[in-house]
Amino acid sequence: MRLLSFLFFTIFIATGCSSQKLADMTTTKMEYSAVSRGVFKKIIVQNKTAAVTNGRNAEPVEKKIDDAKWKQIVTEFSKINLENIPNLKAPTEKRFYDGAAIGNLKITQNQKTYETKGFDNGFPPKEIEKLVNLLVDFAKE
Repeated sequence: MRLLSFLFFTIFIATGCSSQKLADMTTTKMEYSAVSRGVFKKIIVQNKTAAVTNGRNAEPVEKKIDDAKWKQIVTEFSKINLENIPNLKAPTEKRFYDGAAIGNLKITQNQKTYETKGFDNGFPPKEIEKLVNLLVDFAKE
């Protein structure tokens, strides 16, 4: 009986933790930007909505995110160690000679902001590559 109670309690706690992780995503804000002399792109994703700005003086265009795409974003987000984001190293350095726009990912969660160092647009660090590619897809639509 004790074993059964312990097993039930463990499952209950694990379920509560995973749903808490999903609930935190409603207040999480992810912002991707790509900036150079000729490029300005900003994508803000928050609570199943994406706001895409293409151009410095352009108004953002809002799009609803369907459940399948949102689930992909949540899955990739959960794989990221937020505390390590500022320490990620860019795999290429084309931005140093105007070979690529400067990309940047900023995540705000629980009133704390985590921001990458600049990296080449299109070549994010491996640790955040899948998430960045999902965010950039909104600018292509």
